Amino acid sequence: MRITVTGASGFIGHHLARYLRAHGHWVRGIDMAEPLYEPTGCDEFWVRDLRVPMNARHSLADVDRVYHLAADMGGIGYITNSNEEAHIMLNNTLINVNMLNAALISGIDRLLFTSSVCVYPVDKLTSPLPDLLIEADAVPANPQESYGWEKLHAEHLFTYARRLGLDTRIVRLENTYGPEGAWRGGKEKAPAALCRKVAEAKLTGKDHIEIWGDGQQRRTLMYVDDCVRGLEAVMESDYLPPVNLGPDESVSVDELAAEICHAARVELDFVYVDGPQGVRGRNFSHERARALGWQAGVPLEMGIESTYWWVEEQVKGL
Repeated sequence: MRITVTGASGFIGHHLARYLRAHGHWVRGIDMAEPLYEPTGCDEFWVRDLRVPMNARHSLADVDRVYHLAADMGGIGYITNSNEEAHIMLNNTLINVNMLNAALISGIDRLLFTSSVCVYPVDKLTSPLPDLLIEADAVPANPQESYGWEKLHAEHLFTYARRLGLDTRIVRLENTYGPEGAWRGGKEKAPAALCRKVAEAKLTGKDHIEIWGDGQQRRTLMYVDDCVRGLEAVMESDYLPPVNLGPDESVSVDELAAEICHAARVELDFVYVDGPQGVRGRNFSHERARALGWQAGVPLEMGIESTYWWVEEQVKGL
């Protein structure tokens, strides 16, 4: 098929575009800048700002399907920054509305929208091991920060677009990690941030790293190769409701940091400091994903091994 991937310079989008092309598809990548760490794996790559309606229209010319990943996003330090929240809401709303209109006008075959587990009510995520949440638990709504609100709003937009003739799929991504993602600058997520801290301590001879909070916050972490397989599985399915995508097991921040230290072959102390922590824990049902024949397959220790050594090489290059 001929496929457009929006956000194709982003962490997941870059891996997805490369995966789709390796499986025989023709891929057009769209993003505001070229990929940062290696050349694009797309057949065609356009630098475009999708907040501009005409750019969204052009991005869908002569393609069959769209993986819509483009978004203003980052780790917990970024999405909870009061100076950024209004920008996140505005930028992502513009991108999503423009892509929806463009898809309707272009008559594409199908569009997959990547949402987030940040749509789930924060009052149900106040313990490290909260009750198992199914997809229907996203309403009544109380999402995490403006990022969660705009993702939930976009889910509704793309769901109602079916009444206008647009065939859509919706995936709620859990924390995804791996090589070639943001690892510094404020938009990195916990796995990459901790890999950077461990690498910096190792290379400079420090005996500790700082961890935001008490280290007991828990997350489910999905390796990027599993993520792109899951996106394809949902896109190719006939399943219309939102689908949680992530592993069944969760890990605490302390456990994650210890796994990274093990990969780096170092022993470090953890010093706990104030900082953004997000929800206390996450725990989601994956029955819908398993019904589509998908489940996470890369063990944490294997994924962290490849992620850490990639990050260490970036730190060495500074």
